Amino acid sequence: MPRRAPSKALVDKRPYLVLSVIAALAFYYMRVSALPELYLWPIKGSACAFLAIYAWLRHGSSDARLLAAAMAVASVADMAIEFDLRVGAGIFVIFHLMMIRLFMRHTRGPGKGVESVIFIALCVLPAVIAYTFAEGLFAIGAGVYGLALGIMAAAAWTSTFPRASVAAGAILFVLSDILIFAGLGPLSGSPLPEYLVWPIYYFGQFLITVGIVTTLRKRDPELSVIQGGAA
Repeated sequence: MPRRAPSKALVDKRPYLVLSVIAALAFYYMRVSALPELYLWPIKGSACAFLAIYAWLRHGSSDARLLAAAMAVASVADMAIEFDLRVGAGIFVIFHLMMIRLFMRHTRGPGKGVESVIFIALCVLPAVIAYTFAEGLFAIGAGVYGLALGIMAAAAWTSTFPRASVAAGAILFVLSDILIFAGLGPLSGSPLPEYLVWPIYYFGQFLITVGIVTTLRKRDPELSVIQGGAA
């Protein structure tokens, strides 16, 4: 009996993951079209919404449920940020707090030597950069947001989840937001933030979700969705 193509198997086993990627690509390419922005918001939001569904369906643990809820919040934030940066950032703070809680459930501690230096840098630098690039009263709020963002990435770094996927994804999230803040300052008028922020951000969220779900399925296979096959 011939084997099915890998792409077909992926669609069958993880359709919501595939739909998430399609939504992310659709938003990236359709935002330069004549389609009104109001119609683009649901497309953008569905990218993380499908990641939320994927996490919810692939594992039955409370950690997977928390991840799914956090990605649902990120979906709302992705849409909100399109009409007001501050509202979107405020919702993302909720996302960061939820992810910090998840990572702290699986922490290995800040480590020593280089690991501790990276931990401190992740905690501090996003807040400093956000505060520096923002202007006026907005700088304080940006600094607070940067602190939540940095602690989330630091918590991912010190968690027991794979650094090659989960911590890397969190760091990509930090990089995408640094580009947003840089667009308010040194990169003002540059097309780089417009072209790079979304793919870097989404790839980070994708790595975080898949990395956590895959790890949870390996640690607690009895809670995996049997119909979904291997992660």
